[in-house]
Amino acid sequence: MICARGKKKKTTRPESPPAQPPQQSRAQAGGGLAKLSAQRTFKKLGLTDDEDIKVLLKGSLLWKIKGRQRQKQRLHRLQDDGMTIWFETRYKRAHSKHVFSIFHIESVREGYQSEGLRKYGGSFPEAQCFTIVFRGKRKNLDLAAQTVEEAQRWVRGLTKLMARAEAMSQREKLEHWIHDILQRADKNKDNKMSFKEIKNMLRMINIDMNDIYAYKLFKECDKSNNDRLEEHEIEEFCTRLMARPELEAIFLSYSGEDCVLSAEELREFLRDQGEEASLQRAREIIQSYELNEKAKLHNLMMLDGFTMYLLSSAGSILNQAHTGIYQDMTQPLCHYFISSSHNTYLTDNQIGGASSTEAYIRALMKGCRCVELDCWEGSNGEPVIYHGHTLTSKILFRDAIESIRDYAFKHSPYPLILSLENHCGLEQQSTMAQYMKTILGDMLLTQPLDGDSPKQLPSPEQLKWKILVKGKKLPEDKGDSEKGSFTSSPEEETEEDEDERSTNSLQEIKPLQAKDATQISRELSDVVVYCRSVPFQSMARAVHHQLPTEMCSFSERKARKLSKESGTLLVRYNTQHLSRIYPLGLKMNSSNYNPQEMWNSGCQLVALNFQTPGAEMDLNDGRFLVNGRCGYVLKPAWLRHSQTNFDPESPRRGAGQRPTALTIKVITAQQLPKLNEEKNSSIVDPFVRIEIHGVPVDCCKKQTEYRLNNGFNPCWNEMLTFHVRVPELALVRFVVEDYDTTSSNDFVGQFTLPLTSIKEGYRHIHLLSKDGTSLSPATLFVHVKCKKLSK
Repeated sequence: MICARGKKKKTTRPESPPAQPPQQSRAQAGGGLAKLSAQRTFKKLGLTDDEDIKVLLKGSLLWKIKGRQRQKQRLHRLQDDGMTIWFETRYKRAHSKHVFSIFHIESVREGYQSEGLRKYGGSFPEAQCFTIVFRGKRKNLDLAAQTVEEAQRWVRGLTKLMARAEAMSQREKLEHWIHDILQRADKNKDNKMSFKEIKNMLRMINIDMNDIYAYKLFKECDKSNNDRLEEHEIEEFCTRLMARPELEAIFLSYSGEDCVLSAEELREFLRDQGEEASLQRAREIIQSYELNEKAKLHNLMMLDGFTMYLLSSAGSILNQAHTGIYQDMTQPLCHYFISSSHNTYLTDNQIGGASSTEAYIRALMKGCRCVELDCWEGSNGEPVIYHGHTLTSKILFRDAIESIRDYAFKHSPYPLILSLENHCGLEQQSTMAQYMKTILGDMLLTQPLDGDSPKQLPSPEQLKWKILVKGKKLPEDKGDSEKGSFTSSPEEETEEDEDERSTNSLQEIKPLQAKDATQISRELSDVVVYCRSVPFQSMARAVHHQLPTEMCSFSERKARKLSKESGTLLVRYNTQHLSRIYPLGLKMNSSNYNPQEMWNSGCQLVALNFQTPGAEMDLNDGRFLVNGRCGYVLKPAWLRHSQTNFDPESPRRGAGQRPTALTIKVITAQQLPKLNEEKNSSIVDPFVRIEIHGVPVDCCKKQTEYRLNNGFNPCWNEMLTFHVRVPELALVRFVVEDYDTTSSNDFVGQFTLPLTSIKEGYRHIHLLSKDGTSLSPATLFVHVKCKKLSK
């Protein structure tokens, strides 16, 4: 039984909530979704008389730009639900289920603002072209309209719909989802539902309901007794189906038998949640989330309003105070974890995958603040970017820099680092430097902020809107020479040598001669200011003799070895210097390593393959989810001070750091996605796993039992407890999987966030897909308790 902590109620809550909660609204039921007209839909969206939307509803013949061959015009049209675009297929006999959702669009670009249109759009005027950019790994859709006005109508119309989708409440998203399901389940399009169609709908929403119970529910709603559910009967069926008895139980435990929460009762709930519990705050919540105007007028909250509140961002497990910039941004760069990408130009694996400027744009729009440019000699004097000595395709260095200029600061104002892997000769190096200067202009930092030789690293705040270059630099005694030479070799070419050497990290060793000396042009050297790459010799030498503006790069294997053999020295090194970690170069599938190991040692630029989804990228996204997603997260205090004795293998707790007892009750899940859309009988058997990622002693996993054949509203009510010794470094990953007895479990959804950004109390977790996009309306509902323990 779900109840408030030690609260005495004026009435006793029923032991089992009724099947149909009181005060249900049309919003919760879906409001006659099977027969919603376009007019009603767009009235709700606030776009009834919008001329741009009318053009989208009518539909347009648009050219799809793909390759050099001119494509046939195809009809594209906005569906009556206001959130789905249908398009004509290439093959006449193909099934008509060719649609994409407005929710899946990340942005719309006008003109030649995509790699595809820059390459192949030349046969159309730029003003008639536009690009739809999708979330996740789906490729861009490059289109050309018949007129400039039509193209502008589509750009404006889609932008308005995206804004409306972004502003939707969780309840509205749920309503849209159910409407879509009902429309697909109504096979004969008569706006009525037979029992067979209802059963089909239940499987579509991931629930295999017992036939006897389903038919009983069906007949209870069939008021006309004709074995068909019509509009209001469908509404009642959905109302019963969408009931959240666990939320009603919580509501009743605070409201009592009158089924209405007063501001005073809501304040008590807020107090138990660990929220600001003033009467003013309670009244603000009622005014924001209550649906009933009369209740609002008297500062009362009904069950629907309470549900709306718990499903909103205010009821999220993520502390909303941490979603903006809330950390000190005035400390040196080395005091921050910095979101970093490896082989940024790749859209697929590093052996034969495609290189694209779009990959830079996607990384930058995810908050990445360090991108890699693997530069090689190209034809016609033009340097190119690709993964050398492989079959990956090539892009022009110039094109990459132009994309970086356009998107460097669209998501975050804090400094962007260009990590150059230079394999070019002197002439094309000078070309690279010239392109960076002319294309990036004032954004490119070419001089120290104080005008003198840099002695220490500036802060992200000081470097706002600036682009820094990480690369090799000629010694200062080269004077004004136009070019010089510098004995080194690229990081990834020394990787095998690095791992084979027996390095005593506590003693200095003689400099190692590189296989191939690389000449560095003076022009390219001059654009390197605060991120000078230097070869690593020993940890002791690096700690005591390396300048703060000099940095080393390590393969994941080397970093792991250093952490194990001299963890304390590596932590100390990272308090004053930047270090970059990169994946092993021999991974065929561009898989990632666990970044948590590197963060535990204070490493800042922990570079991952952003194009490779999985648990490692989930951790990266979770680490940089907070602080405005700006790509900079302040390290814990003991990882910022050189006198620290912190050892990531066996942490000694620093001042102010206390272990945490984390208790999470996994209560229910809602509307989990089907994994096999083509097979109605395929229903998930979900379970929830909670993972703690932090220092080695904290890493652990615990999970619930699985629930058979129910991905719609599975219930667990299971308690999972964790003892976290270093909470400041810990990430909590919630994973939902489909249990399988004969093979590995299938991934359903996940959400990862820092332990220090978790909110206590009853919380919803809004699940994400494998590639990090929203699975709305899929959620987990949990109760969280965090208790600080004595040292």
